[in-house]
Amino acid sequence: MSNKLPSRKQTLQLLEESGCQANVIKHCIAVAKLAVKTAKTIKKKGLPIDLEIVERGALLHDIGRSRTHSIDHVIEGVKIAEDNGLPISIVNIIRRHVGGGITLEEAEELGWPTSDTYIPMTLEEKVVSYADKIIDNGHRIPVELTIKQFRDMGLPEAAERIAKLHEEITVLGGDCP
Repeated sequence: MSNKLPSRKQTLQLLEESGCQANVIKHCIAVAKLAVKTAKTIKKKGLPIDLEIVERGALLHDIGRSRTHSIDHVIEGVKIAEDNGLPISIVNIIRRHVGGGITLEEAEELGWPTSDTYIPMTLEEKVVSYADKIIDNGHRIPVELTIKQFRDMGLPEAAERIAKLHEEITVLGGDCP
């Protein structure tokens, strides 16, 4: 893996070359816009956050949707990122963005490798995961709606993780209107 971040242009090109549909790319761009805005607000509060990692990670978080639209897009996205020599900071954003995080027990049930964690750990990972949960069809939606949707799908633990992520981002001052 490389330590060199791709440029924004290279990142968008990778999404296209990987076969992501226009609606997925539109979603990724919207998530990136909100994530960067959130990260800038957090950075103004004096917290260390890398805006470029946030942007590139947000743009690439759903790259696995070029292969599948199931939850396994996470695993496929990690493979694509690793095959393209992306930095571990970007790979981990892809790995840890879904559902406010996936526990190792849930990962095992999904048949995913359990040698990695799927819970957002860094501030960059948390900001991208959060932004992803409140962007729908290119527009921001209330986090309460996302939490309700996860509960309605029978995923109360994921709903709780999203609520905690919302609280953490809000406490950091990053919940941008």
